Amino acid sequence: MKRKNSGAEGGIPGRPSPLPPTVDEPTKPREPLPPKPDQSGPATVSPTGQETGADQAAVAQAGPYLTTAQGARLPDTDHSLKAGSRGPVLLQDHHLREKITHFDHERIPERVVHARGAAAHGVFQGYGTAAQITKAAFLGKDVETPVFVRFSTVLGSRGSADTVRDTRGFATKFYTTEGTFDLVGNNIPVFFIQDAIKFPDIIHAGKPHPDREIPQAQSAHDTFWDFVTLHTEATHHTLWNMSDRGIPRSFRMMEGFGVHTFRLVNAVGDTTLVKFHWKPKLGVHSMVWEEAQITSGMDPDFHRRDLADAIEAGAYPQWELGVQTFPDTPEQTFEGIDLLDPTNIVPEELAPVQPIGLLTLNTNPSNFFAETEQVAFHPGHLVPGIDITDDPLLSGRLFSYLDTQISRLGGPNFAQIPVNRTHAPVNDMLRDGMHQTAVHRGVAPYRPNSLDGGCPFQAGADLGAYVEVPVTVPAAKKVREAPDSFADHFSQPRRFWLSMSPVEREHIIAAYSFELGKCYEQAVKERGLRVLANIDPELCAGVAAALGLPAPEPTEPLASVEPSPALSQVGQTWPLDGRVIGIVADAGCDLDGVRTVRRSVLAAGMVPLVVGPDGGALGDGGEPVAVQRTFATARSIEFDALLLAGAPGPAADAIGARDAKAGDPAAGRAGASDPRVLLMLSEAYRHGKAIGGWAGADDVLAAAGVPADAPGVVTGRGEEGTLEEITRLLGSHRVWERFAA
Repeated sequence: MKRKNSGAEGGIPGRPSPLPPTVDEPTKPREPLPPKPDQSGPATVSPTGQETGADQAAVAQAGPYLTTAQGARLPDTDHSLKAGSRGPVLLQDHHLREKITHFDHERIPERVVHARGAAAHGVFQGYGTAAQITKAAFLGKDVETPVFVRFSTVLGSRGSADTVRDTRGFATKFYTTEGTFDLVGNNIPVFFIQDAIKFPDIIHAGKPHPDREIPQAQSAHDTFWDFVTLHTEATHHTLWNMSDRGIPRSFRMMEGFGVHTFRLVNAVGDTTLVKFHWKPKLGVHSMVWEEAQITSGMDPDFHRRDLADAIEAGAYPQWELGVQTFPDTPEQTFEGIDLLDPTNIVPEELAPVQPIGLLTLNTNPSNFFAETEQVAFHPGHLVPGIDITDDPLLSGRLFSYLDTQISRLGGPNFAQIPVNRTHAPVNDMLRDGMHQTAVHRGVAPYRPNSLDGGCPFQAGADLGAYVEVPVTVPAAKKVREAPDSFADHFSQPRRFWLSMSPVEREHIIAAYSFELGKCYEQAVKERGLRVLANIDPELCAGVAAALGLPAPEPTEPLASVEPSPALSQVGQTWPLDGRVIGIVADAGCDLDGVRTVRRSVLAAGMVPLVVGPDGGALGDGGEPVAVQRTFATARSIEFDALLLAGAPGPAADAIGARDAKAGDPAAGRAGASDPRVLLMLSEAYRHGKAIGGWAGADDVLAAAGVPADAPGVVTGRGEEGTLEEITRLLGSHRVWERFAA
């Protein structure tokens, strides 16, 4: 997929305003600036789902002059109304009171979970391949449906970092012609618990300790590991989280899952059980742990910035929606796997994922609060053709999400917030309540009625009504227990472990070692090792060695399972859309080569960022090379590959007192490299990234400790040959051969 628009100047994203600002404060009145080309707001439908035809600008701020919330123009907003210039502020200052009281109430309660999020608008196009299993209209061939997608972390607050080790939310709101459908999933296909009644427990355990409110956005602490090692149904999800899946490279390279088993019904009433999958067109890719930690400090907004920048640059993220299908039998199992247990997966080798549509995110929100923060998802937002199953975790979510939105968004009318408005007509007989913005008509919001002519009328299935599948509920006693099939907590984690490549296994061992090593209580560490012993002795022994503890024996026989190669992130090649290439140079480097490489990178749908000694441009000729990052502001973590256009020397600010990263004594030697460039190269090398150089770059690589003959290090080919080989290496995400397992 190639770039869809030029984005900011030269295809480089990040410009905050649609027009260049002036150095002096503008004084000539003008209307508000339009949104940038990559931005849009919610569709302009009424609170009851009616198309208004209004320009989106008509529901944003308007007019060249500052006004009160009621539209009265204001002459001043810098000074309170006082009794004389030095006198007391007067209570009658209505503008002061309006401005301050609104500010005091700008924040709404953040989500208990998934507080930290980023979102985008897009479109979903059905392939028509799902017609045999569902009558849902938006899945019809070539049907296009507007969507709003929100990605998020689970444990952290709104102010936490993006790249922490955590589960990620992947929630999609489909504005279909039959009503809103919300597919509220995660980037991990299983969950910690089997029953929603335990959701407060796992979140309380994962959140910061209540006495000190630390650590933020982390699972590396005692309360989390105390719970998951006592409650071993969490083992499968925990193992996924300790794998590279817990630290994704970006939202664009992240898989999504519906987690639960859903029931689809087709036009003649036949039913099929399914699991939903989002497959990223760019492949599934993760960070390495040190890279994730550096990123949290250098750019805590890394994932939201990456998503917005990719869309602005026209490298639109895409995912295919697919389903695994299973016969809808009374047992609701498949190949011995209980489909109602949300801690289970069905290997793709047993039930292949069948593509049913394509999601493209192509527009950034125009206001974070109005859209990303106020969007409200709910698993009970269903459309004809999609029904639920008796998964006990899903049953609790059907209550919890609705209850949460009422509390967080101030009342029952949250569906009337523009980003939440359905694109289908609404006549619900719901009235009043806080924040009611629909001006209802009629006198009879009840039925049956005659005073409103009998309206609204009920519809049958033949008119597109949502009718639940009439599933037979077996006669049973009321009990608080789980079925016996929910008791196997280790065979699925063992399958996941056996499916990993050697380097992925090493990363898992390192993650468990770090997380359990952060715990204070010895009993929690020992109990964690007991759990790992029931997954695999190699895993247990590796973590035990790091903790300085003996590896226990398993308490039950190791499960005999077949690996699922589809679970590994290693071994395939993927498209390069939106990949970020850092080109390091100074005025004395091969600038013609930089220009050539920059054009080629853009033509390939990637993003070139020139890293120079200072801001501005390199070269005094007819085509100066614009610098996007400096040695002081750049770090390896934002680049997928690094290129050296020669041997750049130290920048003028390579002074330890000004930038500690430049504190290497070598910075003072004539002809030496800038220590910050050497740091970038050494980090990129450690993190398995492709590195290339030409025009004398070999000496710089050697100074950074990067062996010229190491895998994924490209020299001696000129700028075009170097880029060609780097591009080939990028298809595998990382140079995996560099990690000795």
